[in-house]
Amino acid sequence: MRAWMLAVTAISCGNAAAQQTPTSTSPATVVARWPAEEARQGVAADAQYFYVNGNNMVGKYDKRTGRRVARWEGPRARFPHMNSCVVDRAELVCAASNYPAVPMASVIEVFATATMRHKRSITLPPQPGSLTWLERRGADWYGAFANYPEARGGEPGRDHRWTRLIRFDAQFRATGSWLFPQTVLDRFAPMSNSGGSWGEDGLLYVTGHDRPELYVLRLPEAGTTLDHLATVAISTNGQAIAWDRSQPRILWSLDRATRTVVASRIPPVKAP
Repeated sequence: MRAWMLAVTAISCGNAAAQQTPTSTSPATVVARWPAEEARQGVAADAQYFYVNGNNMVGKYDKRTGRRVARWEGPRARFPHMNSCVVDRAELVCAASNYPAVPMASVIEVFATATMRHKRSITLPPQPGSLTWLERRGADWYGAFANYPEARGGEPGRDHRWTRLIRFDAQFRATGSWLFPQTVLDRFAPMSNSGGSWGEDGLLYVTGHDRPELYVLRLPEAGTTLDHLATVAISTNGQAIAWDRSQPRILWSLDRATRTVVASRIPPVKAP
């Protein structure tokens, strides 16, 4: 009997820890701000440049001067909605979909960072939503699939509650899937997850569509729902984001209203 009671107590404590209220941290600090014509969907960066994307365009900018050095633009009919990009080695990997068309379909568009030439498209089989961001972590890829109310380009019977994080192998075969916690879904509503990027601390940082907030998540030890650890105030309203791997704790985001990109220093988050 005593062993059984100890087991129940341990499970109860574990559940309480997983369901604890997320903490608020110090706000992010802006360290750089640049105008960019393409600042409509997302921004990524490497050691020398930042890359700003709209639905069917990508601008490459010098980080020191903010000057645009290259630009790619494709036909809107073939590139209706590139939601975000991330620098992966010598490539710019962009998450794209046919939003707001239904049925939803997703594709990965790949560019050479050196030349900004479009290299290839990787079409995905039907997924539970529209791909909004994609990033490699170790040997795997992680991507978010957004769902919206039907009036905002979603499929009938679905809304933001259907948003999922999916893990893929190197051939983009799904190997895992997680739901977003209610505390984050409430902040996404009525839209969905727009941006996401893994921190060097092993935590996942995501944004919604409109709010100037960064949600810090962790893969759960058990169950199907991500753990919400903290919320960080940022100066930009949602959209896609990316960590700058060349500088500690620097995250890039954008402001659609002013067509600007912002580099911010994110305070450390202590995981319980």
